[in-house]
Amino acid sequence: MRTLTRSTAAAVTAASLALLVTACGSGDESDGKDTGKDARPSASATSGAPAAKALSSAELEKLIVEQADLPGHQVQKAKATDLVKPDTLSADKPSCKPLADAMSFVATGDPAASAHRKAIEVPKTEGATASPQDALGALSAPVTSVTLGSYDGQGAQEAFAALKTAGTDCAGGFTLNGGGEKTKISKVAPETVSAGEESLAWTVTTDMDGEPFVTKLVVFRKGNTLASFSTLSLGGTAKDLPKAVIDAQAAKLG
Repeated sequence: MRTLTRSTAAAVTAASLALLVTACGSGDESDGKDTGKDARPSASATSGAPAAKALSSAELEKLIVEQADLPGHQVQKAKATDLVKPDTLSADKPSCKPLADAMSFVATGDPAASAHRKAIEVPKTEGATASPQDALGALSAPVTSVTLGSYDGQGAQEAFAALKTAGTDCAGGFTLNGGGEKTKISKVAPETVSAGEESLAWTVTTDMDGEPFVTKLVVFRKGNTLASFSTLSLGGTAKDLPKAVIDAQAAKLG
């Protein structure tokens, strides 16, 4: 497990490593702190038009997916060790920073508030006793980090636009710097997804000691709230977009 964890850390940064390690447990505590920051004044605020008001952390906590929303998954609140500060992440191509954030359990841009969950797909087993194969399947089960960010003014639209630009600019790859590790993203390929008012999805391939480590990344915007989903597996490949998680979150946002 230690060797696999070290290899995974090199592939998905310290933030994703924390997500993977915690997936093996069942903790559900949160640091309870608002991890966002005040957004800059938007164009609508300076033009005289009514500016969108960001939701509070408490309001986001009521809107983010919970256990009751996702049958077949174990839903956990993010622990303090799962989260990283946005300013500790960077990319060798500045336009790729929004993707680095979305991949690392960070709300892109300048959210006024954010909320986080982890949704672990529970493998179906036959009988009361899990076999060694079932246990291996559980370790390889897809783990999806869910992040909601709420923004003042046009902040959500601006963050979404930055992610859209990043998907194009960074299609050929980039280097993500975080947690003292450099991670080589070799490819960012577009996927098709439909959720919220506008949405984007990608398959992200990371070079892990010469082997591909495949994750899925999805973002959608609903009003001035941006939802992002990063799915990975200790097995090395996340095969599908986390449709059940996306649909459940979209339904809660209305």
